[in-house]
Amino acid sequence: MTLTGVQTFRYRGERRHCLAGEGHILHPDELHDGGAGTEEGFGYRIIYVDPSLVQQALGGRPLPFVANPVIKRRDMEPALIACLNDLDEPIGDFERLDIALVIAGALEKHASAPRQKQAPLHLASLLRVRDLIADDPKVQRPVKEFERISGLDRWTIARQFRAAFGTSPTRFRTMRQLDLVRRMINGGLPLCDAALEAGFADQSHMSRMFKRTYGLTPAKWAAALI
Repeated sequence: MTLTGVQTFRYRGERRHCLAGEGHILHPDELHDGGAGTEEGFGYRIIYVDPSLVQQALGGRPLPFVANPVIKRRDMEPALIACLNDLDEPIGDFERLDIALVIAGALEKHASAPRQKQAPLHLASLLRVRDLIADDPKVQRPVKEFERISGLDRWTIARQFRAAFGTSPTRFRTMRQLDLVRRMINGGLPLCDAALEAGFADQSHMSRMFKRTYGLTPAKWAAALI
């Protein structure tokens, strides 16, 4: 995704341009170059993903091919933008699954072939995963624990959790952690203590997630309560 300036590259016989806020998808077996489209230069973020990981995320379906690589700003998936923005955060087991699923979904969306229908949801199993997270969001549980209580494999959990509840297991846990933070701040607990009690790595990690979710820092949110 181009962050600033204009990125230009030659791909599949054509010169392309990617503006700020736009993304582009380059397949590993297609030759390409890259550089600044203007004298001002450009900034960008990129994710390299093993195609075998994408196919696991697709549940064994054929890998989609995106012939027109530039994705206009209006077509950029918010979840994909979030993945690129969150690259500086720690990436756990479920975050890796989330990233692969988001990328696989973007590939299918922008490929010429239509998406295949999803399998029926294993709702009872997914509810067990959701309830385990909600019961104690402070704990970052291993993926194997979710597989054990649900009887589903990790890819099925990651795909179907989003389909059932509108968000990923990772994001669901973060939201529940922030619920705890808000209650503790409202109760007078200092921000650093609230962050650690809710299971965040530190106060700065909590503050980034808080502002990204609610649009203001925990300190400003707390001040607004007075």
